[in-house]
Amino acid sequence: MSPPISGKGKESGTARILGAGTSGIAELLIFHPVDTIAKRLMSNKAQVSWGTLGPIIFREHATASIPKRFLSLFPGLGYAAGYKVAQRVYKFGGQPWFNDIITKHYKTQFTNTFGERKGKMMMQATAGSLTGIGEVILLPLDVLKIKRQVNPEAFRGRGVVRIFMEEGTALYRGWGWTMARNAPGSFALFGASAVTKEYVLGVTDYAKATWTQNFVASIAGAVASITIAAPLDVVKTRIQNANFENKVPGVTVVRELVRNEGVTAFFKGLTPKILVVGPKLVFSYTLAQSLIPLFAKYV
Repeated sequence: MSPPISGKGKESGTARILGAGTSGIAELLIFHPVDTIAKRLMSNKAQVSWGTLGPIIFREHATASIPKRFLSLFPGLGYAAGYKVAQRVYKFGGQPWFNDIITKHYKTQFTNTFGERKGKMMMQATAGSLTGIGEVILLPLDVLKIKRQVNPEAFRGRGVVRIFMEEGTALYRGWGWTMARNAPGSFALFGASAVTKEYVLGVTDYAKATWTQNFVASIAGAVASITIAAPLDVVKTRIQNANFENKVPGVTVVRELVRNEGVTAFFKGLTPKILVVGPKLVFSYTLAQSLIPLFAKYV
């Protein structure tokens, strides 16, 4: 995905935050149900069949009316909102910032190693990877969102402030696996997007890519990212959805998963993620790119 519209000064930065944040909110309201389905499928340890699909996805609301079943896919919306908005602002602003630093200090090394064209794409991918690693800062919000989606009993009626006070660093459980997932995932996202623009679409100035070109490049990057990160995403999700007091090491999760469910379990929930990733990224990217210049006129 190419970086968002850049600018100089406080106003352009404010416009970027407002545009990306609004994009994150709109994306959340539309795609949060699909994310819930994916998380519940990844957390399910039993064999999935057509008959068990309803109880796995809708839990105790499996036999309820369609509206109630749909609303049951919005657990933890408050946590998800905080996480998604912060993540989108960070993602849209962080990757170009890292890319600027790499270009300023290490462009010569990248160019000498990969050549000018490939070096530019590698810098985009590397900046994306660094951005992904830094997302670990937002991990507590992601943890609370996932627990609300798949293990609401873990809260036991506690509010956000009490949870933060009592759990502390436990909210960063699985941080190593999160970084291990984000590094190659974000590398693939921005790298595959850049490769698609360069070699498939013939775009050399990513900031001038058309809507259609961004659409194609975003799908290529997102599918590559989610597929590569899927195994570690399953491990991360299972670490995070356990009760707060249940500290299960990632290595134990991997060992039990392979022994009880087989290697293919590493890709549970991959299909719904891939099915939604195209419109999801195109929606959020296009909306952000449209809103940033709009907000720039007023802030």
